[in-house]
Amino acid sequence: MVLYCLTGLAALGWFLVRVLPKPSRAAYPCQRAALPVASSFVLWVAGLTGSLFAFKKSGTYLRRSRYGLAALCVWVGIVALCWSLTLPDTPARGEWIPWEPANSPLGTAKGIHPGRVVWVHNPEATSWDGSSNYWWSDVYTDQAAVDRMVSAGIRRLTGASDDRAAWEAVFRHFNRTHDRGDVGYQAGEGIAIKINMNVSGSYGRTNGPIASPQAVRALLRQLVYAAGVTESAIAVYDASRCISDPVYDHCHPEFPGVLFVDNDGLHGRVRAEPEDSVPVYYSGPGAGASGTTRLPKCVVGSAYLTNMALLRGHSLAGVTLCAKNHFGSVWRPDTDSDRGWRPSNLHTPIDKGRPMYSYNCLVDLMGHEHLGGKTLLFMIDALYAAVNQGSSRPSRWRSSPFDNDWTSSVFLSQDGVAIDSVALDFCRSEPALEGQVGGSMDNYLHEAALAGNPPSGTVYDPEGDGTPLTSLGTHEHWNNATDKQYSRNLETGDGIELVAVSLTAGFQRGDANADGRLDISDAVSILRYLFGAPTGIQCLSSADVNDTGVIDIADAVYLLSYLFAHGQAPPPPFGTCGEDPTPDALSCDSYPPCAG
Repeated sequence: MVLYCLTGLAALGWFLVRVLPKPSRAAYPCQRAALPVASSFVLWVAGLTGSLFAFKKSGTYLRRSRYGLAALCVWVGIVALCWSLTLPDTPARGEWIPWEPANSPLGTAKGIHPGRVVWVHNPEATSWDGSSNYWWSDVYTDQAAVDRMVSAGIRRLTGASDDRAAWEAVFRHFNRTHDRGDVGYQAGEGIAIKINMNVSGSYGRTNGPIASPQAVRALLRQLVYAAGVTESAIAVYDASRCISDPVYDHCHPEFPGVLFVDNDGLHGRVRAEPEDSVPVYYSGPGAGASGTTRLPKCVVGSAYLTNMALLRGHSLAGVTLCAKNHFGSVWRPDTDSDRGWRPSNLHTPIDKGRPMYSYNCLVDLMGHEHLGGKTLLFMIDALYAAVNQGSSRPSRWRSSPFDNDWTSSVFLSQDGVAIDSVALDFCRSEPALEGQVGGSMDNYLHEAALAGNPPSGTVYDPEGDGTPLTSLGTHEHWNNATDKQYSRNLETGDGIELVAVSLTAGFQRGDANADGRLDISDAVSILRYLFGAPTGIQCLSSADVNDTGVIDIADAVYLLSYLFAHGQAPPPPFGTCGEDPTPDALSCDSYPPCAG
């Protein structure tokens, strides 16, 4: 009780001292955190004061023989007292509060479609019962479904109509933006794939949350069959851990020429070796082995890199996503443990307990020319998410749309800051991760987005060549966990665009232009179809907004009424992919948001 009083008084004083002189400070994260505590304290004091006043008035009425009013005051006093006494014991525990308001983008968006992050969700891909061996078995994880997820993701990321064209666009964009000419993939160019095997200390089978074998195999199929990359030019690696049998045995038979590079180098794998010619310099305090840190030869020798991370929290950093995935890419000479591939020297700068706007070594890894600088594609394997790096098995997530099921998702982007920002928003909204997310865990995203002039004042120069980094991508937080909208979705800024793809069959009513969003452009598409371009809509069912079986002016009016006049929502399927519950003659030849 004493601690509650002191904390409440301090929060109230801090809020009044800071906000009264300048009311705009009420939007600051620290004030938004202090306000609930201060409000609870004020209500508690008000309850105690009210109860004392009521008891005093009851005595006055009792002396005047006004027994009814005296009893009423006693009852009010008891209620006020009980209410006030419960406040300190039931503090509201809210979601982690970001350090900046929603939809406030930072940095410069990257990619063919700048800032685009594609989220593919397919519950049919995962069916593990939570206890049997093993979740990664083809019995419980559908390879064909995962193949479709990665295919749909790469097409939506680029806007291409097929996988081959999508990869051609990805390679050409990368080469143009890296001053290598307007060319696609050239035969013989190497590609390294960083997977996350952090819980894999041996080659044995386990239910631990490792990289999904099906996701790794789906990416290899894309690179070899769609992008035309020679198997021998690909290296799948995690230098600090073992690439265990579930991954190796699932992928090696189909792709015997692909190298699997890990810490032990046994049973067909290749042992990771550091490349002495390429150092990594850490740009701030707390990170040891600056200048003596090295990278794997398979990375330095490759022209491109694909960063395939996992979706989960982290007990020290809050989250471990694409940026932290490269803790399995660094070697230092001052340890014999794990043959030098041990990043424990980097734990201090990533601690979520450090002050916001501090130096963070993740930015050096995100910006190094042979790591983030070579990354062609960022991908988060979220088929089975986990609580943290110590989890012994995946965890079902309770947040929507997972609803106590597996996350069954894949995220793709060409912007390494944007994809981690989106994944962080998913993590902070998941009750299972309470206790993991918090503190200054998004500090590295602020620093990376503003790497040329970061809030910490750090000069990030991971190559040590006197050329500091510039913005590594765009960071922002969504508007809320229900709508999951970013500034490009809302057309309010130049930050992130989250493109949600559901592989459930069907279409979404009202989305006439099939871009996965419901806005005024859909009404325009309907009007163009009616009065200008009758071949412009591939899924006619989606344009039948009022579900009458025909497309006419009433559909555009219905949609505009819903968007701008609080009108009734369109009939099902609306807001999610599904089949038309009222059969009619309208066709749906193609609807990409549902992979149709």
